[in-house]
Amino acid sequence: MNTTTTPSASATGIEAHPLTCAIGAQVRNVSLARASRDAGLAAAIRELLLRHKVLFFRDQELTRAEHVAFARHFGELEDHPVAGSDPEHPGLVRIYKTPDAPLDRYENGWHTDATWREAPPFGCVLRCVECPPVGGDTMWANMALAYEKLPQQVKERIAPLRARHSIEATFGAAMPVEKRLALKAQFPDAEHPVVRTHPETGEKILFVNAFTTHLSNFHTPDNVRYGQDFTQGSSALLQYLINQAAIPEYQVRWRWQPGDVAMWDNRSTQHYAVMDYPPCHRKMERAGIVGEATF
Repeated sequence: MNTTTTPSASATGIEAHPLTCAIGAQVRNVSLARASRDAGLAAAIRELLLRHKVLFFRDQELTRAEHVAFARHFGELEDHPVAGSDPEHPGLVRIYKTPDAPLDRYENGWHTDATWREAPPFGCVLRCVECPPVGGDTMWANMALAYEKLPQQVKERIAPLRARHSIEATFGAAMPVEKRLALKAQFPDAEHPVVRTHPETGEKILFVNAFTTHLSNFHTPDNVRYGQDFTQGSSALLQYLINQAAIPEYQVRWRWQPGDVAMWDNRSTQHYAVMDYPPCHRKMERAGIVGEATF
């Protein structure tokens, strides 16, 4: 793969080395600790992010304060209502898996972070603190490419459709009913277009994932002859669309080392944390950046 740069990246000496033909680049010649204090460096990284959708940085010596400061170049940070945050650095979510505690199953599914919010995150900056010697990789998928490659008749069918995304049916599913209903009251199901337009690149994005429960406006005379069509037609179409993220040609897979950082555009990607590493430790810290409504 050829090294790629943008005008801003070229001026700073940053190099981006694509990892697949579809998505992802390893970025070299940059310190994120320095970028946390340098808006020009952060702007160059943003240009590369829009091009490659997920960026990887090896061997970063980054404190929690610098992690947060770097992410804040791209917007305000958000806490997570279920995952724990660092008390001294709000917005820095600790994703710690240990042999002493049961492993949850929220990560090992293709998803776009927090689409149960009315305004899902812009993106995330994820730092590896500790990882298994083998296993615990993360994969990302290019959902602009997934949309582009859909058959034309499918594109036409889904163009007007909208879908619901739920925290209750995912993070809330294992909670006692009272706690689950309280979570839903705090975060009612969000509705987003099935095909989202990226606010910066203008790309069309296939925007359904593991948080998506159903298509909101499928039940129309054009789609439904009788009642059984609603369940069979809507659910089959939604599952077909969700499955597009699992196509290898749209993906990149990253094998973590301590000190690695990944940053991704949450608006145009999905990701999957591969849970193949018990009983090892895997400790990650993530700064989620507030995004915009999809309309």
